[in-house]
Amino acid sequence: MHKLSTRGLAVLLTAAIPLIQGCGASGTGAPAADTAAVRNQGPEPEVFVLRKGQLSSSLKIPGELIAFQQVDLYAKVSSFVRKLYVDVGSEVHRGQRLAEMEAPELSSQLAGAASRLKSQEAVYLASKATYERLLQTSKTPGTVSQNDLDLADAKQKSDLAQLEAARAAYREISDTRGYLEMNAPFSGVISARNVSPGAYVGPAGKGSEQPVFTLQEQRHLRLVVSVPEAYTDYLKRQREVRFTVGALAGRTFGARITRLAGALDTRLRSQRIEMDVDNADRKLLPGMVAEVTLPVKGDTGTFVIPSSAVLNSTEGVFVIKIAGGKASWVPVETGHRAGDSTEIYGALSEGDVLLTTANEETRNGSEMVGVRTD
Repeated sequence: MHKLSTRGLAVLLTAAIPLIQGCGASGTGAPAADTAAVRNQGPEPEVFVLRKGQLSSSLKIPGELIAFQQVDLYAKVSSFVRKLYVDVGSEVHRGQRLAEMEAPELSSQLAGAASRLKSQEAVYLASKATYERLLQTSKTPGTVSQNDLDLADAKQKSDLAQLEAARAAYREISDTRGYLEMNAPFSGVISARNVSPGAYVGPAGKGSEQPVFTLQEQRHLRLVVSVPEAYTDYLKRQREVRFTVGALAGRTFGARITRLAGALDTRLRSQRIEMDVDNADRKLLPGMVAEVTLPVKGDTGTFVIPSSAVLNSTEGVFVIKIAGGKASWVPVETGHRAGDSTEIYGALSEGDVLLTTANEETRNGSEMVGVRTD
């Protein structure tokens, strides 16, 4: 009985040794091993080296095509339309006759002015001849007094002034009569006609409220775009832009920035820019809406970083800089953003190491274990 008890005790002790050893391992060595595992298995924070670059992107914005030149043509004088030489869609050249009006009273006025001009010419010629005879006679002493000679000279000059006034009056009526012919001020296309032969026309607000014709230059167009205030700094003259129109699907057109307004529209807070568009084939029409792709290129001397590296917190905007194995929150100001890149400005230097993904879990001044900054 004693032997069995001793032998059984030995078996029990032998079986218990592994259990005791297992309990000892889990109670003392496991925490250190588990902590090391956590450190080794945790993802190493991604970093990047700060470099200067240029933010490049494009801005899509609607625009409008308008005629390079457009004018509403009104009759200069109140008159009746006698004949129209062009109609809607007619392509005209500079100086070409477009319409002819008639005003009978102008013919009467011109005839009266011509009669007064001839009468005044006769008066002047008579006074001039009188003065010249007196002048020749006065060369003989005692024949003509100096007073009579001066009066004749004054009469001659007065009649000359009256003659010049008559000539001016005649030219005025003659020029006014010339306005009865309407000519094209530049080459273009008649886009509107609002009267017919026999209609009473006159200056704007008199006779007809609408113009006789609307003339547009269509072989040369303007592409007009209103650029938001935030992007006006990127605008440069002669910068190439591309645009499309819905009516001509699949075609892309090019233009260059030619004119900048230099001021913001007070309602839209945008700057008007214009681009010249060659339209020799007249495929594009004034009034078309275009989708303009405007290149946006920033300065080459700015820091451009991934947008994920910018930390927007309640305290401000920061990036997390790694230096000496510690995290440092550096306040910055952000510029323009394009895609996944953002311009930043702050107390940073080229070559600084920043966290690629910034979040508030990385506290300011915390140790950064396992982050390589070389």
